[in-house]
Amino acid sequence: MHQHRNIVLIGMPGAGKSTVGVILAKTLGMQFIDTDILIQERTGRMLQEILDADGPGAFKRIEEEAILSLHPRRAVIATGGSVVLSPDAMAHLKSAGVVVYLAIAYDEMEKRLKNITTRGILLLPGQSLRGMYDERVPLYERYADITVACSGEDLESVVENVLEAL
Repeated sequence: MHQHRNIVLIGMPGAGKSTVGVILAKTLGMQFIDTDILIQERTGRMLQEILDADGPGAFKRIEEEAILSLHPRRAVIATGGSVVLSPDAMAHLKSAGVVVYLAIAYDEMEKRLKNITTRGILLLPGQSLRGMYDERVPLYERYADITVACSGEDLESVVENVLEAL
């Protein structure tokens, strides 16, 4: 792990990217960046407001711009679940860090997303949660340098597994 390298967490909504990211950053003495929070800070709006008012296309553009504006060193970056839909954003993140995919099973994701209507989850028009899951899994797998299985694991174990994998 080079000193200036970032750790980029990707995965489904509910996989635990933000929570695991904070603990990783603390453990490794790194900066922590949550791109969803970055978007909210840049726009002054909640993710769900952007999705409701402007639609998925606008949200994807805003997300991509926010990520392309990042030039962190030694940061743990928790990304939004939809970041893999942007090849430019992913190329930018991959160029400066190691990409860790926090993988969870569909059922586990569904269970964790009880608050789906307020989570700011990018579903395309007419897309089901299952459709989103099936669309994104191959993308997460394509971009991942490391995959860590998170289904049925508590946060401490996930963090330990990520640290071991790194």
